[in-house]
Amino acid sequence: MTDTTNIYEEMPDLDTSGGRLSRAREASGLSVKQLAWRLGVKMATINAWESDRSQPGSHRLANLSGILDVSISWILHGVGTAPSEPESGEMAESLNSKLCRLKLLHAETGHLISRVQDEMERLDAGR
Repeated sequence: MTDTTNIYEEMPDLDTSGGRLSRAREASGLSVKQLAWRLGVKMATINAWESDRSQPGSHRLANLSGILDVSISWILHGVGTAPSEPESGEMAESLNSKLCRLKLLHAETGHLISRVQDEMERLDAGR
């Protein structure tokens, strides 16, 4: 006798629907702003969906599925058509780009900290 409790062969994605939605958006290369614009909703709405504070309605869910190229069942339950995994070359390039951006932000933060310290010292000297 065959076990019929699971119609899919693969294990379901155990992330939350918001987590899956976020991963699908990132895999498609869209920002929150771009996805919100394409769906005609506010960025706060996308953020609420991705953080599991709310869920999209059926019409928006169908639109999300088409835009992100994933199945509705994958978004809701973690079974079905998931976003394609980026190739290792693409992933390395993306990570390298993010690392360069972080290094730049780190340097800018250090510069800003120095400026704030200088201003605080000037204020203290004036007292």
